[in-house]
Amino acid sequence: MELTPDMFKEDIDKAMATYDKYVVCLDKTPEACLASLQSLMEKAINQYANRGPNLRHGIALDRHVTIILSQTDHTRPLCGIYFNLSSPYQKKGTDKKARAQ
Repeated sequence: MELTPDMFKEDIDKAMATYDKYVVCLDKTPEACLASLQSLMEKAINQYANRGPNLRHGIALDRHVTIILSQTDHTRPLCGIYFNLSSPYQKKGTDKKARAQ
């Protein structure tokens, strides 16, 4: 069975509904998020289709979203879409140069 992004339209639609309702992102508009989800889904499908013989996942991510396709006993893999959340109040780590001084 050949996988296509359209097979995961329901998953992407649910992720977009969650994004619209709960996620505040200054870097991505909802339209940009949808474009990212579609692009990442294509990459995850490619990774899944070309995975090694003992590997079970295809993963694609950017700074804000991770998509994981996981092999199951069925023809369609499980699809997980995760928002990589962060807080503007989170302390930024110091770089190695600053710590060395």
